[in-house]
Amino acid sequence: MPELFVNGTWISSTAPGRPIRNPANGTELATVSEAGEAEVDAAVAAARMAFRGPWRQTSAADRGELLRTIAGLLVRDREEIARTESRDTGKTVPEGRIDVDDVVGVFRYYANLATTDAGRVVDTGNMDVVSRVTYEPVGVCALIAPWNYPLLQMSWKLAPALAAGNTAVLKPSELTPLSTVHLVRLAAEAGVPDGVVNLVLGDGATVGGALVAHPDVDLVSFTGGLATGQRIMAAAAPGVKKLALELGGKNPNVVFPDADFETAVDNALTAAFLHSGQVCSAGSRLIVHSSIHDRFVAELARRADAIRLGDGADEKTECGPLVSAEHRDKVEAHIARAVEEGATLVTGGTRPEGLDDGYFLRPTIFTGCDSTMAIVREEVFGPVLTVEPFDTEEQAIALANDTEYGLAGAVWTNDASRAQRVAGTLRHGTVWINDFHPYVPQAEWGGFGKSGIGRELGPSGLGEYREAKHVYHNIRPAPSGWFSGGDTP
Repeated sequence: MPELFVNGTWISSTAPGRPIRNPANGTELATVSEAGEAEVDAAVAAARMAFRGPWRQTSAADRGELLRTIAGLLVRDREEIARTESRDTGKTVPEGRIDVDDVVGVFRYYANLATTDAGRVVDTGNMDVVSRVTYEPVGVCALIAPWNYPLLQMSWKLAPALAAGNTAVLKPSELTPLSTVHLVRLAAEAGVPDGVVNLVLGDGATVGGALVAHPDVDLVSFTGGLATGQRIMAAAAPGVKKLALELGGKNPNVVFPDADFETAVDNALTAAFLHSGQVCSAGSRLIVHSSIHDRFVAELARRADAIRLGDGADEKTECGPLVSAEHRDKVEAHIARAVEEGATLVTGGTRPEGLDDGYFLRPTIFTGCDSTMAIVREEVFGPVLTVEPFDTEEQAIALANDTEYGLAGAVWTNDASRAQRVAGTLRHGTVWINDFHPYVPQAEWGGFGKSGIGRELGPSGLGEYREAKHVYHNIRPAPSGWFSGGDTP
């Protein structure tokens, strides 16, 4: 079945297809068409034509209604999409259901937001002037999503892009494209006009690179790794394209001794090992007070060893595999280097028995870590947790901010004053107090430092896809008298 969607039509490419595999057992789920340069050009051309056409004049109310229709179709297909997401990424089906629910929330949020901010009137102090600021869509948007949350991350881009009146070319990860294919089918069913939403599949270097460098693409929104984001910035620079980049993190989870022990341990497990740690905001750096360090690590290790690994389709599974054999190899290389650099392996670090067909890795915990080690500084994107002790609040803050990233972090304490002090000092785009991982569509998401530029979600997420225009109307024009008109004084 064709999986490329260009100008309202499903097409296949002449390029070789790519097999999509279930990371839990290595079986082939599908073979999908991949785009070549011709298909990328056609998709961008369709998006450009649609942007110049009637879509540009579509009212915000109509765009909002379209997003609400898509949300309703997602609700209808919730179970099918959740299972597709589980098979494609390896995550559990319950996680897949939560993803679909979150996507529905995102589409509904931007459906409502689309009609709430038409601009503002500017008081110039001159009664003969009507001055206003209006917002217009940027144009053709290249939306490039990662493999760990393919449906969710694409929704964070597509919903505000459409709400603002843009057209789009979607490129999901070549590893996990199936839920995005389903999303585009629902967009077509909802009545998205031809050319407004287009889909091209393929790898980042070929298809993603062609999209980023394309002269008719006005904006690139990318979620993924730092190195790829840096290449995108360089490729987009000649065209001075607008960019929104979310490039991951190395996220601290700070636990003070007055925090509820049971709750902090439980949430530290979720922070580090949800979706096998393949989460940009994973709490992969545990920074725990020295007075509870040993007890905390011992309990954490005991519970990590008890995590039930397996196929995400099995309702008893608590944690699935890594996305691919190649990615598991990278994570294992990080683990080996950590041992070489002197970190103490407390638990994990090996492949589990009895799951040889999938790309599994046991939850892994290191102690004896410090910021000179690569395992502390580099984003591993796997089920690996490092533990660092601290004695004072100042030390905890210094450790938490000692990273070139700045996406997210958390602080655990029952002292409300301390919680606010620490949260206010952490240089991270999201800070949780006595919690980890939740987000809401109404609040911005993004990071400081090398975690990226721009924001997704919230009003700022819509603003990324809009251009501000100042319209200054003099209703009583008259000669300025600035120049003499050539008269001799």
